[in-house]
Amino acid sequence: MKTIINTTNAPAPIGPYSQSVKAGGLLFVSGQVAINPVSGELVLDDIKTETKQVMENISAILTEAGLNFSHVVKTSIFLLDMGNFAQVNEVYGSYFSDNFPARETVQVAGLPKNVNVEITVTAIVA
Repeated sequence: MKTIINTTNAPAPIGPYSQSVKAGGLLFVSGQVAINPVSGELVLDDIKTETKQVMENISAILTEAGLNFSHVVKTSIFLLDMGNFAQVNEVYGSYFSDNFPARETVQVAGLPKNVNVEITVTAIVA
């Protein structure tokens, strides 16, 4: 059985997918980009600000599911330019205190809406 979890505190999906799906004791959060959920506008001022918006969107979805970043067991980071790795990693890391999740970071040829970073997470449902 699966349960769809959506919140208005994160951007609405821009395609045929859900913000997150709870199944088998896990929460699968779809890739998030830096769309401000209030204005619907992209936040692309700089890579740190963009990453912060992505992480805030993920946080809102986790919160809606009754979870937080301590429940995250796996993340995937997709970067348009690996040269932004250090700055993205700095912001990303500030959302975790210890027991960091497994992760991969990959450079890709393109991302939705021509953003610079997209992040997805999987969390364990406690």
